[in-house]
Amino acid sequence: MGLSVGDGIENREEGEYRPISEINITPMVDVMLVLLIIFMITAPLLVAGVPVELPSTSAARISQPQKPMIVSLGADGSIFIREEQVSREGLIPKLQSLRATEGDAVVYVRADKSSAYGEVMDLLGRVGESGYARVSLLSQPKANGGVPSPSQ
Repeated sequence: MGLSVGDGIENREEGEYRPISEINITPMVDVMLVLLIIFMITAPLLVAGVPVELPSTSAARISQPQKPMIVSLGADGSIFIREEQVSREGLIPKLQSLRATEGDAVVYVRADKSSAYGEVMDLLGRVGESGYARVSLLSQPKANGGVPSPSQ
């Protein structure tokens, strides 16, 4: 790959030896390409695993999938746990009883966009009072992929 201009004979005196100071990287590139091909071929084989046919069993699954705990605040101020409407006073006892039976899970809070900020914060406070430590807010993604329009 390298090009040497002239052999330098006319500049050399008789018997003087000058080593070539250029590094030939062609063998190193060849070895690296061979290693790359080997890794590209063996990597999918390591992930695939051994194909086995598993036996059937009558044992129950270890963890049953649970319905997500969703607390919703409607535009009119109504509160729902999943699809069941509850009063503001009955929210904390209902969440505490669900937590006792289903365990500590994530509570997803949804609120109508026309709801006042204070109402949403009150709802979040009540969910926290019921003993749930992990609370997540849900929102609807924008239709244009979250990119703000020029008019905004």
